[in-house]
Amino acid sequence: MTGSRGAGTGGRRAARGQIPAKGQGRAAARARKGKRDPKRMFAMVSIAVAVLLVAGIGALYLKLNGNITTFDANGLSKDRPADTAGQNVLLIGSDSRANGNDALGGAAGDVAHSDTTILLHVYSDNKHAVGVSIPRDSMVDIPPCLMPDGKWTADQPTGQFNTAFTQGNSSVGNPACTQNTVEKLTGLRVDHTMVVDFKGFAAMTSAVGGVPVCLPNAVYQGDMNPNLGHKGNMVLPKGLQTVSGDKALDYVRIRHGIGDNSDIGRMKRQQAFLSALIKKIQGQGFNPTTLLPLADAATKSLTVDPGLGSASKLMSFAMGLKGIDLHNIKFITAPWRYAGNRVALVHPDVDSLWASLKADRTLDGQDASGGKKPAPAASASATAASDVTGTGIVVAVYNGTTDPGLASKAAQKLRSDNFTVTGTATAASQHHATTVIEYGAAHLQGAQTLAKLFPGAQLEQTATSGINLVLGQDYAANASGSSAGSSSGSSPAPSALPSQDASQARSADDNPCSNLSYG
Repeated sequence: MTGSRGAGTGGRRAARGQIPAKGQGRAAARARKGKRDPKRMFAMVSIAVAVLLVAGIGALYLKLNGNITTFDANGLSKDRPADTAGQNVLLIGSDSRANGNDALGGAAGDVAHSDTTILLHVYSDNKHAVGVSIPRDSMVDIPPCLMPDGKWTADQPTGQFNTAFTQGNSSVGNPACTQNTVEKLTGLRVDHTMVVDFKGFAAMTSAVGGVPVCLPNAVYQGDMNPNLGHKGNMVLPKGLQTVSGDKALDYVRIRHGIGDNSDIGRMKRQQAFLSALIKKIQGQGFNPTTLLPLADAATKSLTVDPGLGSASKLMSFAMGLKGIDLHNIKFITAPWRYAGNRVALVHPDVDSLWASLKADRTLDGQDASGGKKPAPAASASATAASDVTGTGIVVAVYNGTTDPGLASKAAQKLRSDNFTVTGTATAASQHHATTVIEYGAAHLQGAQTLAKLFPGAQLEQTATSGINLVLGQDYAANASGSSAGSSSGSSPAPSALPSQDASQARSADDNPCSNLSYG
């Protein structure tokens, strides 16, 4: 009975089309099995692909994260500048012999040096950027830095810039000390610091398939190693060429045999190289497919601050640069001059540069804040002057013009700022167009302080035992109104970097064969 009712019920349902009759269900099931819903199949495949893709990307990011080394943030100064407009990233090229770099010609000892240092400022509008090269031989104030033994060094008022990286005599360098020094020098807060060594640099150039560069003349083994004693074989030919790996490293490291054999000329070629590298990456497409192989090569030899210590943060930073037009990516060397066998940064020009970056203004004075509130664009010279104290600095003042009473006016101003003035007199020549500050070798810091009160003054190291201020016609032209560099802040806010400095800037789209040496 039960079976009959079941059969009867099934038959009635089959008749009404609700369920298949016996025997028909198997056939229908086979038919359905042969004709799967294509939408359902697509969804299943998509989910499977997505899972595999996420897993693959996750594995790749884990790999990249494992490559990255971070330095100890405890070494950063406790007295840092406040946050400023835009983003400031410190790029350091290290000559460390650690991690296999000795095979590529790293430092001759166990202590790493900073061969290259560039402060990259990305403006708030994300449409402009400028990289400022800081000469390695420039004399600066190196603030206290943390040593490997946990102790802090004393302040070094007149240290050579690249020795900041050597504090602690480490084989991997002291990037926190270099960051502290740059912040003290510029008054800008450094948001991130990245250190790349020889090996990582060579790998990156290979990852992008080489970088187009140019040389004004051929380079030989004797140029790469001046102690070789003979010319040797040609290493790099004259003219336009594509380099990668060791050859790219040769290009950015070469100092002798081009121009005046200086580090200043080498920085120009490094700026040209970075311009070409950026252009190459943008040409290939600023996307993860292009960036991931480059990131893999870079991160294997990259040391960064903890804020950039993950692949996602590094990629986010790189992708943030994709919208900047090549012409709006500039490179410039901090205003400088030779001071014996070292380099002096020129005040107030260099102060104007830092003030422009702080105010989020481009080198030609354009507002690049993108509507965000930048730091006030106060006059660099007025800001510097307001902070000047001449306590302990002894100066002799000379009138280098035919304007009477000029030395007395300057002396009065100096005394009001606590300088000690030993006397005033007429200079040997009264035809000085520009004010000159003469200083002995032991008085560089005092001369730099004095220069903040006299915009455009030239610093000259001489055999004098102290500091001489020789007033020029530039000071005379301002003295009739307010004293040059007056701490009253009456000087107009600069709208652009001085033209003689701005004209030296390179755009990332410039001719790769132009502006490659100095002297």
